Amino acid sequence: MENVKLAIIYYSSTGTNYKLAKWAEEAAKETGAEVRVLKVPELAPQEAIESNPAWKAHVEATKDVPTVTLNDLEWADAIIFSMPTRFGNVPSQLKQFLDTTGGLWFQGKLVNKVVSAMTSAQNAHGGQEQTILQLYTTMYHWGAIVVAPGYTDPSVFAGGGNPYGTSVTVDQNGNILENAEAAVKHQAKRTVQVAQWVKNGQK
Repeated sequence: MENVKLAIIYYSSTGTNYKLAKWAEEAAKETGAEVRVLKVPELAPQEAIESNPAWKAHVEATKDVPTVTLNDLEWADAIIFSMPTRFGNVPSQLKQFLDTTGGLWFQGKLVNKVVSAMTSAQNAHGGQEQTILQLYTTMYHWGAIVVAPGYTDPSVFAGGGNPYGTSVTVDQNGNILENAEAAVKHQAKRTVQVAQWVKNGQK
């Protein structure tokens, strides 16, 4: 039985979604999955990054994280996306990358990818659920299989959970306010488990 290949694709300006991605990576590796943590290209001008010390520090801290390519999507059996909300929608950095996937979509190479998503905002009702659902709309066009956590584990109720994907709120200092680590790890393991079923069923 081949191990699942999981791409964890994130966008993070000050580190919240990078932290969620690393929690997901840890859990997925516990299941035996082969994991790539990948960032999407930054589109913001350098002066904007320089003007925010936390943003600048995070960019420097993650400079060695590989940037996602279309080859990574083709390689992956499963994909977990993690991104902040931008006015209730997917941030432009991630959206720009998704908009380059038309060739793979046209060739049917995104069909049956198992996908799930996580997000963050600075206030509790800042569009987290809507952001995840907006991302899933693209996944439906891909023909991907969306694996939401639902209410399949107590961690979803304990912190960071909603039925669409883990979402967190962050204070002004960048601290995650929910005890979301367990919810993230459950979501990652569930995604890998479903991908394993799909992969085995295709053999």
